[in-house]
Amino acid sequence: MRQLCILATTLSIACGAARATEGAGLGVYPDGLENFMSGALPPPGVYGMVYTGGLRYDSVRDDAGRRVDIPDFRVRVDMVAPRLIWVTNRTVLGGQLAWHAVAPLLDVEMRGAGAQRASRGLGDMTFGAALGYHVSPELHYLLALDVIAPTGRYARDDPSSLGRNVWTLQPVLALSQVKAHGWNLDLKAMLDINCRNGDTDTRSGRAVHADYALGWGFGNGWVVGVGGHGYRQVSDDTGPAAAGRARAFAIGPALKYDSGKGWFLTAKFQRESGVRNRPRGEQFVLKLVLPLQAAASR
Repeated sequence: MRQLCILATTLSIACGAARATEGAGLGVYPDGLENFMSGALPPPGVYGMVYTGGLRYDSVRDDAGRRVDIPDFRVRVDMVAPRLIWVTNRTVLGGQLAWHAVAPLLDVEMRGAGAQRASRGLGDMTFGAALGYHVSPELHYLLALDVIAPTGRYARDDPSSLGRNVWTLQPVLALSQVKAHGWNLDLKAMLDINCRNGDTDTRSGRAVHADYALGWGFGNGWVVGVGGHGYRQVSDDTGPAAAGRARAFAIGPALKYDSGKGWFLTAKFQRESGVRNRPRGEQFVLKLVLPLQAAASR
């Protein structure tokens, strides 16, 4: 127990208790989760989506980007996150109305300073509504509002906690340029508005972050390019465990395969740089999208 307290305290000093103990510094949204097709709503119907992959963090960085001395620091997160999307026949403010929910299943292991802790189970779930717009057959965008609920198990003294013990409101703007042959561009921008953690009496500052992808379509279903994410905290934490503002940037290879039969697969590997006040690492994410049921006509 003393070793775990040392680990949690060290992480709190390094990157803020609101980040270190509420999800091991991983934030409310797994940055870099999205890839190609993030801003293009499909035709009305019900769709199943599965994200799977792993996140690995090898160090904690301070406000100047220097490595914080935490002996043998490692964080491993493996995930399978089913997502259900219902694109309705309804039009609101000129856009397609859609609803979605995500239920992340996590396997977390964290070690450092001679201590080790692991957790496995349901993380914080996301529920949301979106309006999708189709400017042309190639250009699409959507506006969404997501709510991240504190459904993951949380303990103040457990740095491997599956949840962050806060409600978060997340406005989203996503844009996709989709071409079978030519340039494909995707950007999903988000703003995190966090509620207060009642256990730590601390509110994490607002953060702006985005997933992106840029690739070339070869006309045979394949798109190959680069992708990653950017993260910047834009307001200060408040409360007893307030810490410095966090930021990060990541880039790496990205690809998409579209079967032409309604399902497609994307993959992305990314390595972080320019990290401040949070753990630094790398992520690999696969995304599979499957049509489940066509929507009934009006």
